[in-house]
Amino acid sequence: MGRRAVRIEEADPKGLVRESYRIDGITLGECRSICVDWALSLPLDAPMHDALRSLLAHYGSDAPDHPMTAVMTEGLLTPDAPRRKGGRAARVAG
Repeated sequence: MGRRAVRIEEADPKGLVRESYRIDGITLGECRSICVDWALSLPLDAPMHDALRSLLAHYGSDAPDHPMTAVMTEGLLTPDAPRRKGGRAARVAG
């Protein structure tokens, strides 16, 4: 699956990541909690790693030492979740 550019509005539909960068003194633990909420707010078929890359480029480049930048960078190291194949795709070797 190839990388694709994700619009910021699509990558952060509820503005959770945007708001985390605005909170003075936010902790790594708080950023991790926000990141979980962010991930749960994405549609099931959303390209999570592409969204993280877009968010890091948009917010992280200006705040490399921010805890949310660290959390999202860690998120890029996690493997993609397996996708469920249903119907014909599950029966046909691909």
